[in-house]
Amino acid sequence: MSSDVIILFGGSSSERHVSVASAQNVSKHLPEAACWFIAPQGAVFAVERAELAAHANPFEAQFAPRGNALFPSLGAALDSPAAKAHTFFLALHGGDGENGVTQLLLEERGLAFTGSGSKASADAFDKAKTKKLASAQGAKVAEARILPPMNVAEAKAALTELLTLNPRWVLKPQADGSSHGLIHLRNAGQLEASAEALAGFKLHYLAEVFIEGRELTVGVVDDEGGTAALPVSEVRLIPGGAFDYAGKYLGRGTEEITPAELTAAESQAAQALAVLTHRALSCAGYSRTDMILTPSGLVLLEINTLPGMTKASFIPQQLAAAGRDVMAFITRQLTLARNRRDGGR
Repeated sequence: MSSDVIILFGGSSSERHVSVASAQNVSKHLPEAACWFIAPQGAVFAVERAELAAHANPFEAQFAPRGNALFPSLGAALDSPAAKAHTFFLALHGGDGENGVTQLLLEERGLAFTGSGSKASADAFDKAKTKKLASAQGAKVAEARILPPMNVAEAKAALTELLTLNPRWVLKPQADGSSHGLIHLRNAGQLEASAEALAGFKLHYLAEVFIEGRELTVGVVDDEGGTAALPVSEVRLIPGGAFDYAGKYLGRGTEEITPAELTAAESQAAQALAVLTHRALSCAGYSRTDMILTPSGLVLLEINTLPGMTKASFIPQQLAAAGRDVMAFITRQLTLARNRRDGGR
């Protein structure tokens, strides 16, 4: 039953376009659910399913709802009678939708919502914290350095020092999605451009030693019988491609293989690492963990507490590969959300 469900999507993060595509897909499975869109400036709009479904090219085109905002802010929306006794399906990605801020607003009001709670969301959103918590449980992680916001000269000095330690690095925002702002530092010839990019983002960055291997990603779901991993997916670069927004969501330069072409032992190891990370971060409902398969084993990259739910996203791909129904998955997530609100399991 979806009449008590509100699909929450949009927001101000760099991944808000993906959020719109996720909401489009989820709303197809929940025909009676209301749809609330958080505009980049914070106002909340009630959106008809038909209007949401009609929005073309969501990964590139900004969604602009018709009519006036229903509420001036998410806080006001959650305080309204319209939110009471409802269950929120969070079709949010990145920023305040995934870093624990929205989750805390919902928790403070005793509202049911899908996905992890505020603390787990905040911990998982911080890639350095994720590495610390997961490595304490046995996960192998890449050598890394945290880079604070800096000007171009400071960035150039910092990157020059990194290159004395290792010939190749991957830089990504410490607490944000990795689709936007990803910087590959492959050699000294890229110092100027990389320093300018790093300085321009004005964010704390995590610089990781580049790990050569196969990029894998594994979904984890909390089922009635406990926490279980889905089939493994692999992301392969087409020559000249990158694991950035265009590669992940626009199909430019990458290909996705589900299930991944792995040995049984490799698949089991990848699934075990995803479950370990999910538990180490105290995630709930579902998550997706990214990792690199090297000749010497698996190296953890990061975990996503609200992975994409677009029709082409990895979680739906992996559910299909496991012979599992997306609607059953969504229903289970809503049940978990209500149980948590009501103090059960």
